Parts: sequence; structure tokens; C-alpha cells
Amino acid sequence: MQHFLANPKEMYGSLWRHRDLIVASVKRDVLGRYRGSALGLLWSFLNPLLMLAVYTFVFSNIFESRWPGSTDSKSEFALVLFPGLIIFSIFSECINRAPGVIVVHANYVKKVVFPLEILPFVSVISAMFHGAISFFVWVVAYVFLVGVPPATVIYFPLIMLPFLFFLMGLSWFLASLGVYLRDVAQLIGMATAVLMFLSPVFYPAASLPEEYRYLLYLNPITLVVEQVRAVLYFGAQPDADLLTVYIVSSALAAWLGFLWFQKTRRGFADVL
Repeated sequence: MQHFLANPKEMYGSLWRHRDLIVASVKRDVLGRYRGSALGLLWSFLNPLLMLAVYTFVFSNIFESRWPGSTDSKSEFALVLFPGLIIFSIFSECINRAPGVIVVHANYVKKVVFPLEILPFVSVISAMFHGAISFFVWVVAYVFLVGVPPATVIYFPLIMLPFLFFLMGLSWFLASLGVYLRDVAQLIGMATAVLMFLSPVFYPAASLPEEYRYLLYLNPITLVVEQVRAVLYFGAQPDADLLTVYIVSSALAAWLGFLWFQKTRRGFADVL
């Protein structure tokens, strides 16, 4: 019973003990992504802007998508679209990198003193860093195009924190699974493409017929996308009941993912 209760403490304790190594690893991961490129870290700003421009053009001009209660303004469509795009980009980066994060660092596996559990976490924090840059881009665009963002923008971190927990748990699970089943990476790539169009990123959930809408809410990021969009653009309060359930379930997902990773890591050296 004591071991069962100690696991959550072990999870947070490990991350806290290795915080300096995590910070250094995240810095190396972020800067290493653009090493050798002429623009360097500036690509972190340019990539989301390019994606936003392409998706806004396709969905507002070709598919003529509209948000309920909105005008035909392309800038308004872009500001509503972008928060969902930020969330999906973070999610996509985390789950696509997770299955290979231990495999590409196979040399660390046989180093008994190296805390392997921080590797998936570093990937999550790196994705969150790029998400934070995209959020800054959205705020600047909103100020120039509309004015001062709604006061409910302060709830953004409150929604992102449990999302971080959820991504931690999922990344730990997929990182371990990817060591034993190399096909997981390919399956995740296909699943990501499907989830992109099964998420209310490019359209509101209300646009689906009510009898099929429940399928959208089986998607783990639907709630996050809708709540973030509500607090950032529409000035709505987050749903307290849904947020409470989300926080509890995300914390549980993080713990179970960490528990799975720690139980299965013993066989990493044999496989790699």
C-alpha cells in the first residue's frame, strides 16, 4: 500500500531532483532543432504563422468555414482558428516524438545513473515552449487586429497545466511502448492525421449533427481546444465542472504513464 501511494511522489520527486538536467536538455533540444539554419530560433515564430496563413486561406476561402456568430472577416477567422491549432500542434509534436525518444537515446539506457524518465518529459516541455511562442504570436496579432484581449485570457495557464499532465502520461506510455513495438511510430503518424480532422480545430463542435457529436468528445484534445478558444477569444469562463474532471483525470493519466514507464524500463537494455 505504501508503494502504491509513494509513486506519485516518486514521479514529481524525480522531475524536481533532475530539474537542472531537464532545463539544460530542453535548451539543447530547442536550439538543436534549428542548428545550422540561417534564421535559427526565428523559425519558431515563422512556422506557426505559415501554418495559420495556409489553413486560414484553405478553410475560409475554399471550404468557406465560419464560426457561429462571427463575421466574414479573414482576420477574425484566423484568431479563432489559431488557439485550436496551437493545442493540436503541441499534442501532435508530443505523441509523434514519444515512441522514438528512448530509441534515439539508446546510449543512455545502459547508463544506470541516467534518469531515463526525464526524456519524454523534455520532449513535452520543448513542445510547450513552442506552443508558448505561438501563444505570444496570437496575443500580438489580437492586439493589432482587435485590441486588448478579454480578461479571461488569464485562465489559459489553468487549462494548459492539466493538458501538460495528460501529455506527460501519454508520452511516458508511448516512449516505453515504442521500445518494444517499433511499429508504434508509424501507427501514431496515421492516428495524428485522423485526429486532426476529428478535432474541432478547423470547425466548431456545434457544426456536427448532435447524434454524432459524442464521437468528437472521444478525442482527448476536444475539451482542451474548446476551452482554450472560449477563454482566449470569446471571453467565456472555463467550465468549472469539466475542468475539475479534466484536472483529476490528467493527473491520473500522468501517474499511470509514469508507473508504466518505470515498470517496463527494466527490459529496455535487452531490447536495445
